[in-house]
Amino acid sequence: MFKQVKKVADRIINSEHVHIVTHIDADGVAAGSIAASTLQRMGKNYSIQFVKQLDEFVIEDLLNKNPELVWFTDLGSTMEISKLNHVVTDHHQCSSENCTPYTLNPHLFGLDGSIEISGAGTTYLVSKTIDKNNIDLASLAVVGACGDLQDRKQRRLVGLNRSILEDGRKAETVEWQMDVQYFGRETRPIYKLLQYATDPLIPGITGREEACISFLVDLGIPLKDGDRWRRWIDLTKEEKRKILSAITKMLLQKGFGNALAKRLIGEVYILTQEDQGTELHDAKEFATLLNSTARYGKPEVGLRVCMQDREEALKEARSLLKSHRHNLIEGIQFAKDEGIIRGKYLQYFHAGEGIRDTIVGIITGMLLNEEETTADLPMIGFAATEDGRIKVSARGTKRLVNKGLNLSAALKKAAEKVGGIGGGHDIAAGATIPKGEEERFLEILEKELKNQLS
Repeated sequence: MFKQVKKVADRIINSEHVHIVTHIDADGVAAGSIAASTLQRMGKNYSIQFVKQLDEFVIEDLLNKNPELVWFTDLGSTMEISKLNHVVTDHHQCSSENCTPYTLNPHLFGLDGSIEISGAGTTYLVSKTIDKNNIDLASLAVVGACGDLQDRKQRRLVGLNRSILEDGRKAETVEWQMDVQYFGRETRPIYKLLQYATDPLIPGITGREEACISFLVDLGIPLKDGDRWRRWIDLTKEEKRKILSAITKMLLQKGFGNALAKRLIGEVYILTQEDQGTELHDAKEFATLLNSTARYGKPEVGLRVCMQDREEALKEARSLLKSHRHNLIEGIQFAKDEGIIRGKYLQYFHAGEGIRDTIVGIITGMLLNEEETTADLPMIGFAATEDGRIKVSARGTKRLVNKGLNLSAALKKAAEKVGGIGGGHDIAAGATIPKGEEERFLEILEKELKNQLS
């Protein structure tokens, strides 16, 4: 694999102008930022383009513009790009048959790109090979991995991500520790952290603001320090222990078992050069900030934050994050109101134009973890795109993956049969299909899932 890293790095070194094409999610923005920072430090001319997906329209446009070298980050493994002078640093499922000689992808070397390394991670390996001083960019690779939920299964980053973490520690930009796994340790009031807790769900608490406040009051945990709401990072060790002990007891009493209760605790990743109590100090929160820029048509804002703009870009990113949180809450309610339809091998909702196609994947994943929709079936979400097509997002569970679920393969096959494209990971995948083909797509997909899970 590291011979391939060197091969990709050499091609970049020998090019004068590089055009980066990257994905519009946290991993894609982090990957694009690593690439841009690398080229900037080399004194290279570069440009960057963010895309929802790499399709024939994007490729045709690139062929017309004919840049000297295209650097695809966090995408590019599954499309025909051989007519372009290119390199690829990606991590999505692929096979050697459809990958070019200048593709760096963990799946080509027997590694799992859904948990062992992200698109930002493969991009970082090339950056570090170009110049060993780029190990400070390991922090962005960690943000990308967390944005891609690579720590979710084992409650810690594994595989090549561990060596990237060690680089971050060596560069004094990343540290890690054991703590609660719920999102919002740095910035959310404690009761809000519990209100939106989903993995694991807290019976009788998750989704219920008043119940969260009562739970904390009954435990004797002060909610405020003066006029300021207390956050998880403001709590004493004893207060944290008391809350976690009470949640564990509730989970066990409801019959959820030790395995689920253990998911409360895991590694958290801290970006040591960022200010404590901000969205940039915790890797998961940093990733959500990047998502909130990219999913609303402002990925260049996230890029600037990654490249150390802590003034205007950060201010705009925080404003987008506030809107993003509001839209997620509204989107979840909209999907519930429209109705989640359950089949034998999948469950789905169709948002039409009610949910942005750029966030339907996030909402699909959140709904899969909701108390009301915990049927162990893959969740499929549909949303209309601006160009009149339909975006499909699919999310599964690790238990189903262990039984044979591969959403990437299933969505790719179903999408191609209705004139669309699809791919991704076994546990999370996406597709774009023509409008009006949703029913036929679902029929094909359900047959594929039946074959996989039987």
